[in-house]
Amino acid sequence: MNLALTDILVSAVAVIRDRRVLMVTARGRDVLYMPGGKIDAGETPPEAAVREASEEVALALDAAAVELLFTVVTQAHGEPDGRLVRMHVFAASTDAEPRPSAEVSAVHWVGTESLDRCPPAGREVLERLAALGLID
Repeated sequence: MNLALTDILVSAVAVIRDRRVLMVTARGRDVLYMPGGKIDAGETPPEAAVREASEEVALALDAAAVELLFTVVTQAHGEPDGRLVRMHVFAASTDAEPRPSAEVSAVHWVGTESLDRCPPAGREVLERLAALGLID
């Protein structure tokens, strides 16, 4: 019997400054990922993006002020083949300085030179941001 794998639904924020995008690393790991995470029951994708930005990088954003850039659908990192992540990526603008919190150990401002440090969804986000002319 083949059970269909459900997509992992996540929201992430793309904070861009000086043609670089904010990414994070988790404790004890070198993999870069977008600040974000799973959408909780009863939560909208923008609300999840705002909550995750607060939890992971201590940024206070307004759900009404984040704007959907695109949605990435690709193989989920560390999951069985065929399990997809569906990541809603929201543009967020803030002058506040992000700082690591919760499971995040460090924040990084990166461009496409960091593609090899990203799981599939992160690589696609960097490629799409570059294609939109937002990062180098």
